Amino acid sequence: MSMGVVEHLGVPAAPMVVAEYWKADYLFWVFPAMIAAGLLSGIGLLLILLSIKFYARYTCGMYKRKTKMDGKTVIITGCNSGIGKETAKDLAMRGARVIMACRNIEMAEKVKDEIIDITNNKNVIVKKLDLSSFASIRAFAEDINTTEPRLDVLIHNAGYADLLKKRKSADDIELTLATNHYGPFLLTHLLIKLLKKSSPSRIVVVASSLYRLGYFNINNPNPVNDFSGYQYYVSKEANILFTKELSRRLEGTGVTVNCLHPGLIDTGIWNSIPRPLSWFWNLVIKGFFKTPTEGCQTTVMLAVDEDLLKTTGKYFSDCQESSVSNTASDMKRAKKIWEISEKMVKLDENDPRI
Repeated sequence: MSMGVVEHLGVPAAPMVVAEYWKADYLFWVFPAMIAAGLLSGIGLLLILLSIKFYARYTCGMYKRKTKMDGKTVIITGCNSGIGKETAKDLAMRGARVIMACRNIEMAEKVKDEIIDITNNKNVIVKKLDLSSFASIRAFAEDINTTEPRLDVLIHNAGYADLLKKRKSADDIELTLATNHYGPFLLTHLLIKLLKKSSPSRIVVVASSLYRLGYFNINNPNPVNDFSGYQYYVSKEANILFTKELSRRLEGTGVTVNCLHPGLIDTGIWNSIPRPLSWFWNLVIKGFFKTPTEGCQTTVMLAVDEDLLKTTGKYFSDCQESSVSNTASDMKRAKKIWEISEKMVKLDENDPRI
């Protein structure tokens, strides 16, 4: 009803009447159009998300070879859940002697029993290892060197992350870097003689493409006062640089080392995300994550594939070699971080050097 019609009927063209007119017009035309546009946008967004999920599943690398591991000994750190557990299960299925190096012994024993039941491989054992503690690492390594005649594969799988809480290890080192970098660095040194004795042997380092978000500060190798969530990214860059330098130092020994990005996995490492961010994370983001079984495929491939017997110093993702950034390929930085790490873990004159 227009203003002219209102006046023609002898009714004052009051603002209230005009408002009612536009209100009716909004209800009958504009509001439905907005709903339709919203629905179309929602459907479009859903299709985009589904396409991303389909692409992630389609490109997910799966290691399908049935390579056996009979007679070989494998150490896997942090394998009482997530991709570590699935890696242990897979390698046990292939006949390997699997040593589960875990901090939570009670939980690890339950997982061990589960793996034995599934694989019928009774050669699966649990040993105590807390990678954030140098004393625990040394005790574990001494046990292995005393009781194990060989070590064919060392898999650095254990990982720690905390988004907000600043924590230090028993050695007063920022906890994320202590667990994810310095711990594996020390453990590798203490087991290197056994690995060389068992050559050809392998070291597999579980890194992450999230390293691109971090940068190891050589002027602050123990960032106890910095944002804790950021240190996870820093530790993953350190993993890759450690792999590069370790590979260089092990040339000609028969021991190879490679690292990998397992993908974003739905595991307990994300449990530290606080609410309400965790609500969105669990409802939306996790829908694009790999399962632990999918996430362990590249680790398994690097541990067992015969075609990779002499491959070393490489970075893999989805069961194929991938590239890394220039900063993660900088061998001068890798050497410097190595030297810093030697001091941080307090290697003494009696410890093996690489």
